[in-house]
Amino acid sequence: MLEKGKQLLGYLTVDERENYFRGAALVTDSRGIPTDFRYTEPVRPTKLERILYGSALDIYLREEIILGNLLDAIETKPSLWLVCDEALMAPIQKISRLPAITLEQSTRAPLETSGQLEPTAEHGVFVFQADNISAPLRLFVADENAAKLEQLAGILAAAAEEMELMEPFARITKAIEAVSESESR
Repeated sequence: MLEKGKQLLGYLTVDERENYFRGAALVTDSRGIPTDFRYTEPVRPTKLERILYGSALDIYLREEIILGNLLDAIETKPSLWLVCDEALMAPIQKISRLPAITLEQSTRAPLETSGQLEPTAEHGVFVFQADNISAPLRLFVADENAAKLEQLAGILAAAAEEMELMEPFARITKAIEAVSESESR
């Protein structure tokens, strides 16, 4: 059971490999302990679907089929969604009505204090120092969440005291690979 006041982080990925699309969502507590995990079966568009949908196929599969199903299936709603693909932010926010931010590794030198945000030349992009020793992260926030940036950064900084923020993305990848292996047997 989640303690009152604890924040949940949602990690979401959608990728295309070997002509199929697949997505996964992992919700963790602020220590990185899973509270919910969902994934989609592989979606393989046919040749006819590729012709009929054209360039809209990717958007249709990612947003309406995969994200829609994943976000409907999640029973434990997070405080915010974390993604590595900026293109997922708007549809996630639209479907879930929860803030979504993009986090990526950076090679910059650490900032002075954990939780520190430093704007970059890119609109909506900040350098975020999650902890006291790691390289800062590249954080992208959409305009509709700009007013909540300090609050969202606070959630991330609190979680970073107990977990490595980017590590759950690797877990999702490994979990999807394990599911794929078991399905192919």
